[in-house]
Amino acid sequence: MTLTLTVSDEVRAIAPGFTHLAVEAHGLVNGPSDTRSAALLDDAARRLAERLDGRAPHEDPRIAAWREVYTAFGAKPSRTRNSAEALARRALADGGLPRINLLVDAYNAISVAHLVPVGGEDTDHIEGGMRLIRAKGDEPFPTVAGGEEAVEHPEPGEVVWCDDEGVTCRRWNWRQGVRTRLTEESVNAVFLLEGLAPMTNGELDAAGAELAASLERLSPGVRITVHGPR
Repeated sequence: MTLTLTVSDEVRAIAPGFTHLAVEAHGLVNGPSDTRSAALLDDAARRLAERLDGRAPHEDPRIAAWREVYTAFGAKPSRTRNSAEALARRALADGGLPRINLLVDAYNAISVAHLVPVGGEDTDHIEGGMRLIRAKGDEPFPTVAGGEEAVEHPEPGEVVWCDDEGVTCRRWNWRQGVRTRLTEESVNAVFLLEGLAPMTNGELDAAGAELAASLERLSPGVRITVHGPR
């Protein structure tokens, strides 16, 4: 894999069973949301409703596991929800899932259908490797606040994804930074699927394979490598 992904011992200590799968893609063609990506999102919302069968997302064991881990590093899971829970709640609401762009729609659909946190990073904007660590608190996190560019900092001990330039995603998978997010100009990316028990490696593999297939349909000619759970 061109991009290295590492998980620190401090993170392993609070989530010993954590695994992640990476879908590496080169030669993507992104663009505005269209009927293809909308269909992926609509199908994902339908599958979610069937899975939950009237329950709230946080009552599903997969989301409950993420809430426990968030609590373990000091986050309040009812206030700063993991990305899978946040998307699932939107999928069940009257407004439904947002349409962002083809690539973001594709990975959001996988997140909702499988109740698994999924993120997409533009690898052309990543500096060095990506690391999942417990923050010192002085790492920069470029974001937008009130319509203006701003730089925030994580709380000491907060679990964050970062590269050599700073934080790329705060509170594990709660909020992605603007520097590495996927835009309509993105052509190379890594999609990260994150698993906790009771989700099995086989289920994580299945979600990754489905994402790879969606990317191939949306971007004919894309070169994809799936790096299995580790």
